[in-house]
Amino acid sequence: MARRSETADASGPRAATIRDVATRAGVSVATVSRVLTGNYPVAAATRTKVLRAVRDLDYVVNAHARALAGNRSKTIAVLLSNLTSPFYNRVASGVEQQAMAEDRLCMVSTTGGDPEREVKLVETLREQSVDAVVLVGGAIDTPDYREHMARLARLLDSAGSRLVVCGRPSPGENLPVTVVEYDNAGGAFAATSHLLSLGHRRILFLGGDPANTTMRDRLGGYRRAIAAYGLDEDPGLVVTDAQLPNLAYAEVKKRLAAGPPDFTAVFAWDDHVAARALVALREAGVAVPDDVSVIGYNDEHEAQDVFPALTTVSIPHMELGREAVRLALHREGPAAPNQHVMLGTHIVLRDSVRPRINA
Repeated sequence: MARRSETADASGPRAATIRDVATRAGVSVATVSRVLTGNYPVAAATRTKVLRAVRDLDYVVNAHARALAGNRSKTIAVLLSNLTSPFYNRVASGVEQQAMAEDRLCMVSTTGGDPEREVKLVETLREQSVDAVVLVGGAIDTPDYREHMARLARLLDSAGSRLVVCGRPSPGENLPVTVVEYDNAGGAFAATSHLLSLGHRRILFLGGDPANTTMRDRLGGYRRAIAAYGLDEDPGLVVTDAQLPNLAYAEVKKRLAAGPPDFTAVFAWDDHVAARALVALREAGVAVPDDVSVIGYNDEHEAQDVFPALTTVSIPHMELGREAVRLALHREGPAAPNQHVMLGTHIVLRDSVRPRINA
């Protein structure tokens, strides 16, 4: 069987070109291109001849040259704030799985949470003719952020690509952007309502900057549940500088050092914060869940391993990533209107919550 050696010269084997494939198949270069890109109907017999020539010559499509010619690079790019967070990793795994199912490569890069780096990366990826750019996780919602996202969405759309925001709200109306969210606020509402239904009235919220879209929605769900029960919110129970586990640990330690807990339950904005709150409570001799109940968010793997096992809100991490790719690749034209999908969340009941005694 003929292989690349047929196109060898004195300097060694030469990689087959699209012209070599056309010659062997007895068709034009344009016909070979149509078969390989699949963007134009070709007779079945002709397609078979071309594919046989590609196999015989071990022809490999030059993806970069194809991108320069205006075709897609068959690549999905996913931008994460970091590579250490299980949340980002699990969503990215969903992106990768669906990209593979769609015969695409998956390219992963990190922004370090820097909006300017995010913008630069998207601009670079546009030049590479990627099929879609998936931005994962929350963002600080400001007018500048919305302006940047609108510009990036239009830039990618003009290049035949697609901006996908995954796990954050839409940056604006009437933009060529795909939005894949989960019911963030609804999950927080359900978690807080669960505690309230068990008799807890003083629930400590451990979170971070409400300007962050993820934090804003979780705090909003917490407040909505308290209002739904006809209660007045105690501002002293809302902590917005405990977004990191060590900060949450220090906050709980400080409160307990001042005397017996002035709360009967903790709603932590994520499971890592909840885990450190558990440690601070245990070190102070406060029993969980007998004295204080604790509920987290995200349903990370370690939520099952802490003691007591953590009640938490489950997010469809993998499905977020898969849906982001499916929607981006299967839409009605590059100028399709804003696509928006909201996935559900649910509470996973474990051992860190119990009814309030003498409620």
